[in-house]
Amino acid sequence: MSSAETTLAADRVHAAGARLAVEAARFTGIGWMRGTSGNISEVVSRDPLRLAVTASGLDKGELLPTDVAVVGPRGEAVAVEGVLPLRPSAEAGLHARVAALTDADAVVHVHALNAVVAGHRWPGGVLLRDVETLKGIGRLAHDDEVTIPVIRNSQDMDELGDWFEAAYDPRTPAVIVADHGLYAWGTDLKHARHVTECVEWLLAYKLATA
Repeated sequence: MSSAETTLAADRVHAAGARLAVEAARFTGIGWMRGTSGNISEVVSRDPLRLAVTASGLDKGELLPTDVAVVGPRGEAVAVEGVLPLRPSAEAGLHARVAALTDADAVVHVHALNAVVAGHRWPGGVLLRDVETLKGIGRLAHDDEVTIPVIRNSQDMDELGDWFEAAYDPRTPAVIVADHGLYAWGTDLKHARHVTECVEWLLAYKLATA
Protein backbone atom coordinates (compact mmCIF):
# COMPACT_ATOMS: atom_id res chain seq x y z
CA MET A 1 0.00 0.00 0.00
CA SER A 2 1.18 3.50 -0.73
CA SER A 3 -0.16 4.94 2.50
CA ALA A 4 -0.93 3.62 5.93
CA GLU A 5 -4.40 2.30 6.68
CA THR A 6 -6.44 4.50 8.97
CA THR A 7 -9.33 2.04 9.54
CA LEU A 8 -7.22 -0.28 11.70
CA ALA A 9 -6.06 1.25 14.97
CA ALA A 10 -2.48 0.70 16.10
CA ASP A 11 -3.61 -0.04 19.65
CA ARG A 12 -5.68 -2.97 18.37
CA VAL A 13 -2.65 -4.37 16.58
CA HIS A 14 -0.42 -3.92 19.61
CA ALA A 15 -3.01 -5.53 21.90
CA ALA A 16 -2.93 -8.54 19.59
CA GLY A 17 0.87 -8.36 19.64
CA ALA A 18 0.86 -8.57 23.42
CA ARG A 19 -1.29 -11.71 23.31
CA LEU A 20 0.90 -13.23 20.60
CA ALA A 21 4.02 -12.53 22.67
CA VAL A 22 2.59 -14.39 25.67
CA GLU A 23 1.70 -17.45 23.61
CA ALA A 24 5.02 -17.40 21.73
CA ALA A 25 6.92 -17.35 25.04
CA ARG A 26 4.86 -20.29 26.24
CA PHE A 27 5.62 -22.37 23.13
CA THR A 28 9.28 -21.38 23.23
CA GLY A 29 9.47 -22.62 26.80
CA ILE A 30 8.08 -25.99 25.72
CA GLY A 31 10.73 -26.19 22.99
CA TRP A 32 8.38 -25.88 20.02
CA MET A 33 9.75 -22.57 18.69
CA ARG A 34 13.51 -23.07 18.78
CA GLY A 35 15.83 -20.40 17.45
CA THR A 36 13.57 -17.95 15.66
CA SER A 37 11.29 -20.66 14.22
CA GLY A 38 7.51 -20.71 14.24
CA ASN A 39 4.92 -17.97 14.12
CA ILE A 40 1.52 -17.13 15.54
CA SER A 41 -1.21 -14.89 14.18
CA GLU A 42 -4.49 -13.33 15.22
CA VAL A 43 -7.18 -11.87 12.99
CA VAL A 44 -7.61 -8.16 13.70
CA SER A 45 -10.06 -7.44 10.86
CA ARG A 46 -12.33 -9.60 8.73
CA ASP A 47 -13.38 -7.07 6.09
CA PRO A 48 -10.83 -6.54 4.76
CA LEU A 49 -8.97 -9.55 6.12
CA ARG A 50 -6.02 -8.45 8.23
CA LEU A 51 -3.88 -10.54 10.55
CA ALA A 52 -1.37 -9.54 13.19
CA VAL A 53 1.50 -12.02 12.91
CA THR A 54 4.75 -12.34 14.84
CA ALA A 55 7.54 -10.58 12.98
CA SER A 56 10.24 -12.54 11.17
CA GLY A 57 13.70 -13.32 12.53
CA LEU A 58 13.01 -12.65 16.21
CA ASP A 59 13.45 -14.90 19.23
CA LYS A 60 9.88 -15.95 19.97
CA GLY A 61 10.58 -16.13 23.68
CA GLU A 62 11.49 -12.43 23.86
CA LEU A 63 8.79 -10.69 21.82
CA LEU A 64 7.37 -7.30 22.70
CA PRO A 65 3.80 -6.24 21.84
CA THR A 66 5.29 -4.14 19.03
CA ASP A 67 7.14 -7.11 17.47
CA VAL A 68 4.25 -7.76 15.13
CA ALA A 69 3.45 -7.20 11.47
CA VAL A 70 0.08 -6.75 9.78
CA VAL A 71 -0.66 -8.77 6.66
CA GLY A 72 -3.44 -9.12 4.12
CA PRO A 73 -5.09 -12.15 2.47
CA ARG A 74 -1.93 -13.34 0.69
CA GLY A 75 0.43 -12.63 3.57
CA GLU A 76 1.49 -9.32 2.07
CA ALA A 77 2.65 -6.63 4.50
CA VAL A 78 0.05 -3.93 5.16
CA ALA A 79 1.09 -0.56 6.54
CA VAL A 80 -0.88 0.61 9.55
CA GLU A 81 -0.42 4.08 10.98
CA GLY A 82 1.45 3.87 14.29
CA VAL A 83 2.70 0.30 13.72
CA LEU A 84 6.38 -0.26 12.91
CA PRO A 85 6.78 -1.74 9.40
CA LEU A 86 8.40 -5.00 10.50
CA ARG A 87 8.86 -7.89 8.08
CA PRO A 88 6.20 -10.59 8.51
CA SER A 89 7.07 -14.25 8.53
CA ALA A 90 7.44 -15.81 5.10
CA GLU A 91 4.66 -18.20 6.18
CA ALA A 92 2.14 -15.43 6.82
CA GLY A 93 0.45 -16.28 3.54
CA LEU A 94 -0.55 -19.70 4.84
CA HIS A 95 -1.83 -18.15 8.08
CA ALA A 96 -4.08 -15.93 5.99
CA ARG A 97 -5.33 -18.85 3.89
CA VAL A 98 -6.12 -20.84 7.03
CA ALA A 99 -7.96 -17.92 8.62
CA ALA A 100 -9.96 -17.25 5.46
CA LEU A 101 -10.93 -20.88 4.82
CA THR A 102 -11.65 -21.97 8.39
CA ASP A 103 -12.98 -18.70 9.89
CA ALA A 104 -10.47 -19.22 12.70
CA ASP A 105 -9.39 -16.09 14.55
CA ALA A 106 -5.98 -17.44 15.56
CA VAL A 107 -3.39 -19.68 13.90
CA VAL A 108 -0.37 -21.33 15.54
CA HIS A 109 2.63 -22.71 13.65
CA VAL A 110 5.26 -24.57 15.67
CA HIS A 111 8.22 -26.77 14.80
CA ALA A 112 7.18 -29.48 17.24
CA LEU A 113 9.31 -32.59 16.77
CA ASN A 114 6.51 -35.13 17.13
CA ALA A 115 4.60 -33.50 14.28
CA VAL A 116 7.62 -33.67 11.98
CA VAL A 117 8.36 -37.30 12.86
CA ALA A 118 4.71 -38.35 12.54
CA GLY A 119 4.45 -36.63 9.17
CA HIS A 120 7.55 -38.47 8.01
CA ARG A 121 6.24 -41.84 9.19
CA TRP A 122 2.70 -41.40 7.87
CA PRO A 123 2.89 -39.10 4.83
CA GLY A 124 -0.68 -39.98 3.85
CA GLY A 125 -2.04 -38.63 7.15
CA VAL A 126 -1.90 -39.63 10.82
CA LEU A 127 -4.85 -41.82 11.81
CA LEU A 128 -6.16 -41.58 15.38
CA ARG A 129 -9.11 -43.09 17.20
CA ASP A 130 -10.34 -44.11 20.67
CA VAL A 131 -8.18 -41.66 22.60
CA GLU A 132 -9.72 -39.35 25.20
CA THR A 133 -7.59 -36.36 24.15
CA LEU A 134 -9.40 -36.26 20.78
CA LYS A 135 -12.11 -34.37 22.67
CA GLY A 136 -9.58 -31.54 23.00
CA ILE A 137 -9.74 -30.93 19.24
CA GLY A 138 -13.51 -31.16 19.02
CA ARG A 139 -13.76 -34.85 18.10
CA LEU A 140 -15.17 -37.88 19.94
CA ALA A 141 -13.15 -39.95 22.38
CA HIS A 142 -14.50 -43.22 20.94
CA ASP A 143 -15.74 -44.54 17.60
CA ASP A 144 -14.49 -41.47 15.73
CA GLU A 145 -11.77 -41.96 13.13
CA VAL A 146 -9.63 -38.85 12.88
CA THR A 147 -6.89 -38.18 10.35
CA ILE A 148 -4.45 -35.31 10.81
CA PRO A 149 -3.64 -34.35 7.20
CA VAL A 150 -0.03 -34.23 6.03
CA ILE A 151 0.86 -31.96 3.11
CA ARG A 152 4.12 -31.47 1.25
CA ASN A 153 6.34 -28.55 2.15
CA SER A 154 6.96 -25.63 -0.20
CA GLN A 155 8.56 -22.23 0.00
CA ASP A 156 5.80 -20.94 -2.29
CA MET A 157 2.94 -19.95 0.03
CA ASP A 158 0.38 -19.93 -2.79
CA GLU A 159 1.28 -23.52 -3.64
CA LEU A 160 1.34 -24.53 0.02
CA GLY A 161 -2.03 -22.86 0.53
CA ASP A 162 -3.49 -24.80 -2.40
CA TRP A 163 -2.25 -28.08 -0.92
CA PHE A 164 -3.73 -27.10 2.43
CA GLU A 165 -7.12 -26.36 0.90
CA ALA A 166 -7.08 -29.69 -0.95
CA ALA A 167 -6.36 -31.60 2.28
CA TYR A 168 -8.55 -29.53 4.60
CA ASP A 169 -11.15 -31.35 6.69
CA PRO A 170 -13.41 -28.87 8.54
CA ARG A 171 -13.73 -31.36 11.41
CA THR A 172 -9.97 -31.38 12.09
CA PRO A 173 -8.35 -28.08 13.18
CA ALA A 174 -4.74 -28.96 12.35
CA VAL A 175 -2.42 -29.93 9.51
CA ILE A 176 1.16 -31.22 9.41
CA VAL A 177 3.54 -29.75 6.83
CA ALA A 178 5.99 -32.53 6.00
CA ASP A 179 9.57 -32.06 7.27
CA HIS A 180 8.52 -28.70 8.69
CA GLY A 181 5.99 -28.51 11.49
CA LEU A 182 2.41 -28.23 12.69
CA TYR A 183 -0.31 -25.68 11.99
CA ALA A 184 -3.32 -25.52 14.31
CA TRP A 185 -6.11 -22.99 14.67
CA GLY A 186 -9.02 -21.97 16.84
CA THR A 187 -11.67 -19.42 17.67
CA ASP A 188 -9.13 -17.39 19.65
CA LEU A 189 -5.52 -17.69 20.77
CA LYS A 190 -6.29 -19.74 23.86
CA HIS A 191 -8.37 -22.18 21.84
CA ALA A 192 -5.64 -22.42 19.18
CA ARG A 193 -3.09 -23.10 21.93
CA HIS A 194 -5.24 -25.87 23.39
CA VAL A 195 -5.65 -27.48 19.97
CA THR A 196 -1.89 -27.29 19.39
CA GLU A 197 -1.13 -28.89 22.75
CA CYS A 198 -3.68 -31.66 22.25
CA VAL A 199 -2.58 -32.48 18.71
CA GLU A 200 1.06 -32.65 19.74
CA TRP A 201 0.14 -34.98 22.62
CA LEU A 202 -1.92 -37.16 20.25
CA LEU A 203 1.00 -37.38 17.83
CA ALA A 204 3.35 -38.34 20.66
CA TYR A 205 0.89 -41.03 21.74
CA LYS A 206 0.60 -42.38 18.19
CA LEU A 207 4.37 -42.56 17.78
CA ALA A 208 4.77 -44.26 21.16
CA THR A 209 2.12 -46.91 20.53
CA ALA A 210 2.49 -47.61 16.81
